[in-house]
Amino acid sequence: MSYPTSTPAPAVLVLEDGTRYVGRAYGRQGQTLGEIVFATGMTGYQETLTDPSYAGQIVLMTAPHIGNTGANDEDMESSRIWVAGFVVREPARVPSNFRSQRTLEAELESHDIVGISGIDTRAITRHIRSKGAMRSGIFSGDRYDISESEQLELVRGGASMRGRNLSDDVSTVEPYSLPATGERIGSVAVLDLGVKTSTLNYLAERGFEVFVLPQSVTAEHVLSLKPSALFFSNGPGDPAASDAHVTLLQEVLRAGVPYFGICFGNQLLGRALGFGTYKLPFGHRGINQPVLDKATGRVEITSQNHGFAVDMPIEGVHESKTGFGKVEVSHYSLNDQVVEGIRCLDIPAFSVQYHPESASGPHDANYLFDRFRDVVVAHAAAGAGDAK
Repeated sequence: MSYPTSTPAPAVLVLEDGTRYVGRAYGRQGQTLGEIVFATGMTGYQETLTDPSYAGQIVLMTAPHIGNTGANDEDMESSRIWVAGFVVREPARVPSNFRSQRTLEAELESHDIVGISGIDTRAITRHIRSKGAMRSGIFSGDRYDISESEQLELVRGGASMRGRNLSDDVSTVEPYSLPATGERIGSVAVLDLGVKTSTLNYLAERGFEVFVLPQSVTAEHVLSLKPSALFFSNGPGDPAASDAHVTLLQEVLRAGVPYFGICFGNQLLGRALGFGTYKLPFGHRGINQPVLDKATGRVEITSQNHGFAVDMPIEGVHESKTGFGKVEVSHYSLNDQVVEGIRCLDIPAFSVQYHPESASGPHDANYLFDRFRDVVVAHAAAGAGDAK
């Protein structure tokens, strides 16, 4: 394992409002553009980097020291790093963990990720909290030397996350399956909108045979598999730009198939039920987000990564505008009262906005996979009873 010995080249982070932060190159040198967002986790940076939900975003880590545990093959949540760029304050020069196989900077370089270090990430976080997430760019190497006005023009010409559909960029091209672990209770069709490896493993551990499907499949294809349940994964982009996925979900729900969705899957359930979505000022990202379960009064510390949310009153029972009966908000954020979960009262469907599969922790919400299993088993038993 090699460690850096020379002084890194200069780099600059440029925000679309003209704010500039000069630091040092980290990872590959060059240029990258994306929406600047911050993640508040003190651990789990490798899971963050390989989470497909971060596609198109330059991720700033609020924890000041990143890279202590290096990188390894086991903690990958997908086959590659998805972030558009990476921002840290103080990168560890030498990893110190028995599981480390390489340095984090070497990992970034091997995946062609342009990053920056040595800047005041606390100041940038406060700026984003005040002004909101915005387009940004990192420039290093020969791209550091272009004029400030040209850099700003490139940033302002970058794609906005609003109205952007990224599902095709992150979804599997070909369907594949995982066998159930232990006793098989049925099958689940997983629409891959940016699914993470740990999610699939948790579903398999609950006795599901898992069919992972490309985001382009039709409702007819899903129903032809005769799944015991449908699952929509996390993923990047604006839910308002995913009409086809909403239509698919509505058709499968009308066929009586139980449903569980997380993150993007929560937003799409909200839309399928007739509610709108909106863009949050700076989003929820990190592994320390407090959520209240209204049914139990229990507070869960959750892992989250989303910039959009469902527009739905958090109190009361509401009528679905698309004919799916009564629904309610099951969970909400204790920071800003954003909808964090939806429960349908007349059909077997529910969803949460956060990530119960969080591999790096916390695991407060892992029980939701058990709840999903119970819903599917109960639905199957009710169907058998009706058949008699």
